[in-house]
Amino acid sequence: MQEWIVNALLALVLLLSGGLLAAGRSGMSRKQRRMMARIFAATALMLALQLLGASAFDSLGAAGRWLRLALYLADYLLIGYDILRKAFKGIVSGRIFDECFLMTVATLGAMALAIASNGDYVEAIAVMLFYQIGEWFQSYAVGRSRKNITQLMDIRPDYANLEQDGALRRVDPEEVAIGSVIVVQPGEKIPLDGVVISGASSLNTAALTGESLPRDVTAGDSVLSGCICLTGVLKIQTTREFGESTVSKVLDLVENASSRKSKSEDFITKFARYYTPAVCAGALALAIVPPLVLLALGRAAMWGTWLYRALNFLVISCPCALVISIPLSFFAGIGAASHEGVLVKGSNYLEALAQVDTVVFDKTGTLTQGVFQVTGIADAKMDENRLLYFAAHAECASPHPIAKSLREAYGAPIDRTMVSDFQEQSGRGLTACVDGVPVACGNAKLLDALGIAYPSCGLPGTLVYVAVDGEFAGTVVISDRVKDGAADAIAALKKSGVKKCVMLTGDSESAAGAVGAQLRLDEVYSRLLPADKVERVEQLLAAQSGGSKLAFVGDGINDAPVLSRADIGIAMGALGSDAAIEAADVVLMDDDPRKIVTAMHISRKCLRIVYQNITLALAIKFLCLLLGACGMTNMYMAIFADVGVMVLAVLNAVRCLRV
Repeated sequence: MQEWIVNALLALVLLLSGGLLAAGRSGMSRKQRRMMARIFAATALMLALQLLGASAFDSLGAAGRWLRLALYLADYLLIGYDILRKAFKGIVSGRIFDECFLMTVATLGAMALAIASNGDYVEAIAVMLFYQIGEWFQSYAVGRSRKNITQLMDIRPDYANLEQDGALRRVDPEEVAIGSVIVVQPGEKIPLDGVVISGASSLNTAALTGESLPRDVTAGDSVLSGCICLTGVLKIQTTREFGESTVSKVLDLVENASSRKSKSEDFITKFARYYTPAVCAGALALAIVPPLVLLALGRAAMWGTWLYRALNFLVISCPCALVISIPLSFFAGIGAASHEGVLVKGSNYLEALAQVDTVVFDKTGTLTQGVFQVTGIADAKMDENRLLYFAAHAECASPHPIAKSLREAYGAPIDRTMVSDFQEQSGRGLTACVDGVPVACGNAKLLDALGIAYPSCGLPGTLVYVAVDGEFAGTVVISDRVKDGAADAIAALKKSGVKKCVMLTGDSESAAGAVGAQLRLDEVYSRLLPADKVERVEQLLAAQSGGSKLAFVGDGINDAPVLSRADIGIAMGALGSDAAIEAADVVLMDDDPRKIVTAMHISRKCLRIVYQNITLALAIKFLCLLLGACGMTNMYMAIFADVGVMVLAVLNAVRCLRV
């Protein structure tokens, strides 16, 4: 019966490893493909030897038995030579007692036991094989997802246009001194921080602020490196060297924050520090002390009996159930989360999710949709549709996102032939004649310049004042809309045990306050640059206690340093930037913040199963070790304490797949 079960398990491993090797070549690293090929080859050889059976070799006499031993040893070395090498290096370097050493001692003990009894060598190879499968799964789950967080960050400028003697010369940004004049043309990144000395343009600041609304700049305005010039040509006098510029600081924050991230130490390594020397010392004592005591008492030492018990003790002590079931439990939990649209990049992050009691959110694209829309009209002096008619037609030639939102709010086709005398005033707005009527659309500065009185508006958002025929006609409020599931996500997080929900944003105080009040957030911080967000998260981290964790949820490039610094970084995957996704530990593939709660539920269930497996494995192990030391176990019980407990633990781990 035992042989049938072993052969069935080997056949299953052979099919699975062969299928993975054939179907997943493009998704595996070279090292992972080599490991999977070794697993496949070692399983195939062991299954073939099992199917042949010992009788096929016994018919050849002593040579057959040596041939059988040589083939099993070759299979053992094929699957376990790297573990043996690591154990040897650990012994040489003084770091003896780790899981590699324990695996080596246990499997060599099992092999020695089989040789001594002329039994079956499959135990030692199976233990090493299952251990390597668990290692491969863990390596594949983490390695495929986690890459260098700076590889896809494209905000670093490649060059600067330095103006010298009326000509432009491309130079490395690091060569530009403070006070130099650089020229930035439409579509180019601003390479260094500085002040605009001439020109006007709209800047895409999403790389730094995370906000989708462009910023208009003109002479005298300060600009930050990493922004993209959209419309005009700017002449900028630099105020910082490249190493001190904002873009360099963002990159530096990402790299340094990643190195400061706290990680849970692997349980097996910690456990093996105590377990390995204890069981090795116990086995050695079991082989030597009782025979010496018997000799001292004048009785037969029975060296063979006690050596058998010691080797049996080592077989039982093999931590196969732990080293397989724990990583597979986390792997199953990661798989379950992926089915729910949540990508978790490693088992340590899945474990940490269960301990989160503070969740910090970015605003735009995370809690809000990131798409600006007309959300209200205030103080209208005419019909609202008529007001939108004038505003949409006046803005018909503008590429600005505000103009686009006005046209979308109007809804009807725009007749551009009705618009004349279009004049854009950078940083203020524009004027035009719509059907022969003068129209002005813009901010308060525009109406002040035109001498048109207007009432103040207390609504949160971007305010577009509209004047028709020289008179104030109304105020159009444009703002980002809160995501449909954001309020439910915050409520569910608090219900699940999260103590504090915080929002950090580069947006204005009024817009941030409105979102915070609508979602009932505990704390809201506005007008923050990337360095400010990192500083605020550092303060929140310092306030954490009792092993609790802090999670940050964001989507922009500017969020990458904070995602890396937080205990858990969660990125909105579908709309998030590459840098945020690479820096994050967890990615929500459909941008639904409610999936954070789903991920936390999966994490907690996974941890419960892991603790169950640990309790099961250790309880049975120690019971069998005690019985083995007393000579009350045989090889079948040793196999159950090793392979049987491993199978039970793996079956329990599969429960993590069910959400």
